[in-house]
Amino acid sequence: MASTPDTPAAPFSRIKIRTGALVFCGDDVALIRRDRAGSTHYTPPGGNVEDSEDLDAALARELAEELGLDTALAEGGDLLWVVDQRVTRPGPTPPPRKLHLIYRLHISPGVRASLAKQELDELPDGSHEVGVIEWIDYRKTAELPIFPPIGPALAALAGPRATVANAALDAVTDSNYTWV
Repeated sequence: MASTPDTPAAPFSRIKIRTGALVFCGDDVALIRRDRAGSTHYTPPGGNVEDSEDLDAALARELAEELGLDTALAEGGDLLWVVDQRVTRPGPTPPPRKLHLIYRLHISPGVRASLAKQELDELPDGSHEVGVIEWIDYRKTAELPIFPPIGPALAALAGPRATVANAALDAVTDSNYTWV
């Protein structure tokens, strides 16, 4: 049944795709720290895929916007993990189902030195939320409030280039995650 203005869409009836990347420089990985009233959380750099945009172009655009990274200066780009998100969130519109595609890239210390130190995320009112780019030893991410919650899987990698047996991480649902 199609939604009409009189019939609100059901939760998770829309699907959004988010591309993100774990950008490694040695054992350090770039994460964006967002400090909000009452909470702090981290995200891998990335964002939603736009209409008619392919995944590689979306990832390159987001990494250029958020880190100032030209992906041609990085190596790798393999899909590391997929996270299926079905979490109720506050707001007037029904939450979408979101698939997070987490890629892995490696950069040199020289490229790292040229990257942004903060990221400005535009809010609906036109203002910006400032995110701080932090480089964190990947082995210390298990307890960090990272969304999607990839910290334990990231910390468990045998190394930044380790092979992953299963790209599908556990789904994020209302039963195992509370929106912050």
